[in-house]
Amino acid sequence: MKTIRMPGGDEVAALGQGTWYLGDDPATHDREIAALREGLDQGMTLIDTAEMYGNGRAESLVGEAIAGRRDEAYLVSKVLPSNAGFEATIRACEASLSRLGTDCLDLYLLHWQGREPFGETVAAFERLQVDGKIRHYGVSNLDLAASQAFLDAGGRAMQANQLLYNLDQRGIEWDLLPWLDERGIVTMAYSPFDGGALLRHRELVDFATARDMTPAQVCLAWLASHKRVLPIPKSADPARVAENAEAMHWTLDAADLATLDSLFDPPTGPSALSIY
Repeated sequence: MKTIRMPGGDEVAALGQGTWYLGDDPATHDREIAALREGLDQGMTLIDTAEMYGNGRAESLVGEAIAGRRDEAYLVSKVLPSNAGFEATIRACEASLSRLGTDCLDLYLLHWQGREPFGETVAAFERLQVDGKIRHYGVSNLDLAASQAFLDAGGRAMQANQLLYNLDQRGIEWDLLPWLDERGIVTMAYSPFDGGALLRHRELVDFATARDMTPAQVCLAWLASHKRVLPIPKSADPARVAENAEAMHWTLDAADLATLDSLFDPPTGPSALSIY
């Protein structure tokens, strides 16, 4: 598996696993566990989750999937804005750790901006680091102005900003993505298939077929063509996870990228940050 270097020096898998909506249906529990473990087997060792996902059910599922394999996983979770005050962040992190069955998170993110001042959240993150409960911290769903404000509030050790980014959602390319890249901050790209819509896009299907790829592999290879972009696709199907991992063996050349630009227009100006 290819890797990406975080600003703090961690080398992490260049393709991770998302968990949004996992853990919600007991009927799919075993298959979801198998999918997460298949991801570990394939080198997709970064697993992203959040206290919000299923009110903690996704974290519990991840904890079960990595039992006995914690050392293989790079664990990422997120705190809700409503829990982003100093004391509340610490309590939320401890609850996440309990559900995950671990004593330390590798990366802890603010899920999106709320009413709590960024300085309160940063102070909590730093206390959690001192206490050995998290190794690094970052943010999610922050636009350029909010990202700068987070840094100005003391969050200069920000490792990543997790953002909606895919072939059909390219607004961050105008200003936010270059700003993050200049600072070495990793962009974690969630919903890389745009909720599945890209997998049914007729011209993208034709593009993929002509290259013996699947549409999902094209989506992931395109994201991976950016230096500091780390896709985190979610799948409850072990076979689909293996297909996703195979995308890292593909490299799109300049002509391929130009063709995709003709199918999915890059931004021509600033726009409001898209969030799912």
